[in-house]
Amino acid sequence: QVPLVESGGGFVQAGGSLRLSCSPSGTYATGWFRQAPGKEREFVATITRSGRSSYCADSVKGRFAVSADNAKSTAYLQMNSLKPEDTAVYYCAASGFYLPTRADQYTYWGQGTQVTVSS
Repeated sequence: QVPLVESGGGFVQAGGSLRLSCSPSGTYATGWFRQAPGKEREFVATITRSGRSSYCADSVKGRFAVSADNAKSTAYLQMNSLKPEDTAVYYCAASGFYLPTRADQYTYWGQGTQVTVSS
């Protein structure tokens, strides 16, 4: 089992930025999901094991970016121009698939980190 740990969540005003971190990474593809109260878990972004390819959901494209520093075994989710509707618990997960976008394609999950965006 790969215990993933997220960090970097917090409280920010609309228009602000946060950067989430997920460790360890680099052995599997790393994905980011979020879940708001009363809603299903939603795919946000994913990056390959090498870090050379990535994909973001349309809802965050242009505002969020996923990256990885394999020397640090850490993946990042840079979130800019945050909106109140981005408020959710954000999870990172590890997968053996290539650019997986479905939660059932991921094997290992972190505990999540809360992101709250005020209007």
